Amino acid sequence: QVQLVESGGGLVQPGGSLRLSCAASGSIFSINAMGWYRQAPGPQRELVAAITSGGNTNYADSVKGRFTISRDKNTVYLQMNGLKPEDTAVYYCNAARVRLFGGAYDSDYWGKGTLVTVSS
Repeated sequence: QVQLVESGGGLVQPGGSLRLSCAASGSIFSINAMGWYRQAPGPQRELVAAITSGGNTNYADSVKGRFTISRDKNTVYLQMNGLKPEDTAVYYCNAARVRLFGGAYDSDYWGKGTLVTVSS
């Protein structure tokens, strides 16, 4: 099985910075893409940023220029600068199209989430 462990959430003032980390562990042969999603109170979880194994990145319009996603093998980071109150949410790590050693198919995995609160 695969586990995703997130860290780095917390309370920060508007304009501040936080860095989220997510480490994937298990018998992982490859991960096609890793990313961060967030969910504020409400039903919808939205993509914040994603990065492929080749280094291609994708960002939500609302975070472009403020957030930076990076990846080191099976660990993904999200550097968040210029935080705004509307960035407050639970942030979830995602590993997409994960192939295990000896596996015949790909699966997606999610972390349990880390809370980011932006407030004065």
